[in-house]
Amino acid sequence: MVTGEERVRSVDIAAPQLDERESARVSEVVESGRLAAGETVTEFETAFADFCETDHAVATSNGTTALHTALHALGIGEGDRVVTTPFSFVASANAVRFCGAEPVFADIDPETYNLDPHAVESVVREHDVDAILAVHLYGLPADMDHLADIAETHDLALIEDAAQAHGARHDGRPVGAIGDAGTFSFYPTKNMTTGEGGAVVTDRDDVAERAERFVNHGRDGSYRHVDLGHNFRMTNLAAAIGLVQLEKLPQFNRARRANAAELTDMLEDTSVIPPVEPVERRHVYHQYTIRTQRRERLQDALSAAGVDTGVYYPTPIHEQPAYEGVDASAPVASRAAEEVLSLPIHPETTEADRRTIARTIREVSHE
Repeated sequence: MVTGEERVRSVDIAAPQLDERESARVSEVVESGRLAAGETVTEFETAFADFCETDHAVATSNGTTALHTALHALGIGEGDRVVTTPFSFVASANAVRFCGAEPVFADIDPETYNLDPHAVESVVREHDVDAILAVHLYGLPADMDHLADIAETHDLALIEDAAQAHGARHDGRPVGAIGDAGTFSFYPTKNMTTGEGGAVVTDRDDVAERAERFVNHGRDGSYRHVDLGHNFRMTNLAAAIGLVQLEKLPQFNRARRANAAELTDMLEDTSVIPPVEPVERRHVYHQYTIRTQRRERLQDALSAAGVDTGVYYPTPIHEQPAYEGVDASAPVASRAAEEVLSLPIHPETTEADRRTIARTIREVSHE
């Protein structure tokens, strides 16, 4: 039974980690008067490209604009089709539509919740497809070896949506650096934040050049506009936060991994299914997502114990009202949407928090 003393602490599902170091960098930008895109953004782009082991990084205003920019920079447009997952935040598919292209949904692997390469292969054979958009959901890399093979065999562009996977690796390679382009989000709940922000990373000079123009009104020089573009720029204020957060990110990820490993051990004698980590992949646990057939009961019990939870995502994209009429079948994704539950394991959580989570789950499992 959870005691009154343990109920006092509220355990949030996410907790951004900022301190005086971020404040100091932001103050420098404020004092300079250069608040919009400028030298601090360029410094952040260089640092983030180095972190991702790519030749280029183009900072953007958020993760959705990063996706839109990457797709555009790879030439995805009107009449094109992009295979992607229905089990993600809706921005993954929306960005495809923003380019005038059509998302085509393939089902997911029931253990990793990422795109099932066999399902992707079937879709590619049935449709005239131009690209694959893989999502590294919850911080776990998708099966990039197989997806890259499919992309190469069928001459498709390969884009990585790594919005939840900063620092994750597949066969030792950083996510974002495996496909033709990768995208990231720096929303406050992510493993690192800039407040709001995003980035496109790539080794391709042509993709980087098109992305740089697209986020800045199609400019090629001061006021020479060679393409249509948007104002998708990151600000110096956001980049200042990001530079400090990027320095902290390895420590954040180590804490998340350690917390996840401990919680997995604690849940061994319960009825829930913990997340998996295939041997060739390094999970960074943006979300620690279990699977249970008693989700509502478990949420209620954890809430009573002061523990916040989240369901990511309760409705697959192809079942959303905005996608009514889309011809898609993804029974594995639909089933997962009914059973997944994310638990807090961010760096601010304590061993006592994890004991409370595990004990509560154990009690519900034994009811």
